[in-house]
Amino acid sequence: MALVSVNGIEVYYEVHGPDAGDAQWLLNIGGSGGDLRHTLPARSPLNKHFRVLHYDQRGLGQTSQPDTEYTIEQYADDAAALIDTIIGGPCHVLGTSFGGMVALNLALKRPELIERLALLVTSPGGEHASYRLTDLAAMDADEAFETRMRLFDTRWDPDADEPIPGLGAVYDFIVAQHRTAQPPDVAVGLARQVAARNGHDVVADLGAIDHPTLVGCGRYDGLAPVANSEIMVDRMPNATLEIFDGGHLVGFQDERVWPTIIDFLSA
Repeated sequence: MALVSVNGIEVYYEVHGPDAGDAQWLLNIGGSGGDLRHTLPARSPLNKHFRVLHYDQRGLGQTSQPDTEYTIEQYADDAAALIDTIIGGPCHVLGTSFGGMVALNLALKRPELIERLALLVTSPGGEHASYRLTDLAAMDADEAFETRMRLFDTRWDPDADEPIPGLGAVYDFIVAQHRTAQPPDVAVGLARQVAARNGHDVVADLGAIDHPTLVGCGRYDGLAPVANSEIMVDRMPNATLEIFDGGHLVGFQDERVWPTIIDFLSA
């Protein structure tokens, strides 16, 4: 657990996994609003197989929150700086949701830093973008909550015994999180990150990303639909597609997710 100075900010990070010199490095780039104090990086199944660098992105968690607007390019530059500074050479990269957008931009800007690439529940942007979360700001609280739940999983049924199949107790945590107002500093950082999503568009450049890539998606994801993953696999020369049984939170819903990602990155 430490801070490192990169690109004019202090980035909070944690490294978990084997200390052996031959352990493969993995940069894990989280999704919107990610905060290592809540995402429990020490419990990640990835840690058993890789030396994993987890971190809070700019404006979030225990990382600096510059008082300015952020861009998707800055997030990619931060990821590159962490690889250069802490890992010191090429590594595997996993990007989930917003983290996948960062990873795609990183792959284009600094391709030499990536060995194998895994993208989970994400989109290439442009005409194939994930749902614009900025649109939620125009809704009242109830409409925004209902919209968000259906984005997480198109099967959402608040009257069912299991409103989102496969989530179990995680569902109650998600509901509490999205029913509770965020502290002002957290809300500001998240809003800036969400706004940066709107500038993400690598569709025209997908063919230039030739790393061995696994693209994983949830069959019932309303935020990053399956069609967005299919576009990436169709245009990226070395990408394969895996459709899992779940929505945007498929990592909790389908037990195949983590073994599939681990096997791919270990190949």
